Amino acid sequence: MRGCTGLHHRCVTLKMTQNDASVPLLSDRLIAWAGDRDVGERAAVAALIEEGDILARGDVRDLLVVEHGSVVFCDWPRFEAQYRCVLVLDEGEDAFLTLVLATAFPRLVPLWKVEVLGERRLGIVLRGLARLAGCTTLAVGVRS
Repeated sequence: MRGCTGLHHRCVTLKMTQNDASVPLLSDRLIAWAGDRDVGERAAVAALIEEGDILARGDVRDLLVVEHGSVVFCDWPRFEAQYRCVLVLDEGEDAFLTLVLATAFPRLVPLWKVEVLGERRLGIVLRGLARLAGCTTLAVGVRS
């Protein structure tokens, strides 16, 4: 899939304008931006793109993603300060975003949040933690 270079997941295929094929996908632009950031931010962006559903929400993008022409970036401090007040989130979404933010900016977080993630989001968070640790060989997924 486009925008998934180096990441094995389903992508968020969001364009600024659906009719303009020349506009790069938001996922591609975020991956390019994160490439110059620290490992925590790269892991957080990868987790958001892999999960897909949350980043596909317009209200989440409006609060998290800042776009100035061709420049795009995640405003983590603004998002962290406002997301619980501005967004309507279910328990799993809130837990996922809490853990993604902790990946972007390591800090103490309540690990009980993993209880409400569900299997798919738990796998994404675990892969994000592996990326944060610099591990590229650890397999996290469903056993067959």
